[in-house]
Amino acid sequence: MAAATARGVIYIHSAPRALCPHVEWAAGRALDSAVNFDWVEQPVLKGSMRTEFYWEGAQGTGAALASGLRGWEHLRFEVTEDPTPGSDGGRWLHTPDLGIFFAQTDTAGNVVIPEDRIRYAMDIAGSDAFELHRERWGNPRSLRSSTRPFDSFRDRSAAQRREGGSGGGVRLAVER
Repeated sequence: MAAATARGVIYIHSAPRALCPHVEWAAGRALDSAVNFDWVEQPVLKGSMRTEFYWEGAQGTGAALASGLRGWEHLRFEVTEDPTPGSDGGRWLHTPDLGIFFAQTDTAGNVVIPEDRIRYAMDIAGSDAFELHRERWGNPRSLRSSTRPFDSFRDRSAAQRREGGSGGGVRLAVER
């Protein structure tokens, strides 16, 4: 029986120019194939570059990509792995200050909150509904707010591409 092929996207929100070849090498190692990204200036952070790369590989490649990219100072990235038959997907989000966050996604692209996470949040929050709301995720909001300025550039780039302009980016259907 053949293994299911997974696919996803690497979003490099910002990387210093000098780090760009190293990011490509790390992604190539995880994908077992050399890659060349289409880097563009990151207008939100002067001196930085950004890129998006659509990948295919074995199930678990998203985790391998995120592991290969984490730990570099000044690198902001997201890696997604779409669900496959018999396997949920995932999203990894990393910022230099806050580290890495993982969320499981279902076949519709929705983020799944595991039962253990809900039990933990209930234990911590007690009867405080606001605390329960904050704890249910382990508070990745600070991660999202750290990358949100970069999303508007991704959205503009996707619009430019649809209109025949330059720039990189297509927004996934996964709600954040």
